[in-house]
Amino acid sequence: MRFISAPAKDDLDAVRFWFKRLSECVQAVDFEAAYPLFADDLVAFGTFKDFVEERPAVVKEQWSNVWPTIRNFRWRLDGVKAIVSADRLSAVGLAVFDSDGFAEDGSRFDRPGRATVAFARKSTGEPWVAVHTHMSLFRGTPSRSFGKFTGP
Repeated sequence: MRFISAPAKDDLDAVRFWFKRLSECVQAVDFEAAYPLFADDLVAFGTFKDFVEERPAVVKEQWSNVWPTIRNFRWRLDGVKAIVSADRLSAVGLAVFDSDGFAEDGSRFDRPGRATVAFARKSTGEPWVAVHTHMSLFRGTPSRSFGKFTGP
């Protein structure tokens, strides 16, 4: 029995759009612009804490410690995968990202990683909203970046 089949094109496109929109927010270091992409009661795995609950805490404990320290954050959008529920009201998106990290001496390093994002929405056709995120760096990638950026 197969449980995973190809999602409807518009559902996959909406998942890709979510990832694209998030990369724009990260690049701009614009936390507020990212708010509509995430549920208020988001639960995330974080780099700095095991679990981070509620969007304000995610901003404080995770985003503000990462977004201003990296540059050129982007998803490999052509490779985004999605698993969508039969009622099309929940989904899981999987994607790989690239970004530039910076060592304490200011030297740049490649900072690739991956993410699994759980999505929900109240009706089909609405944009996806993230209710859970799990982002991690690829093995061997330094876990901390020391850049100081405020956007483009």
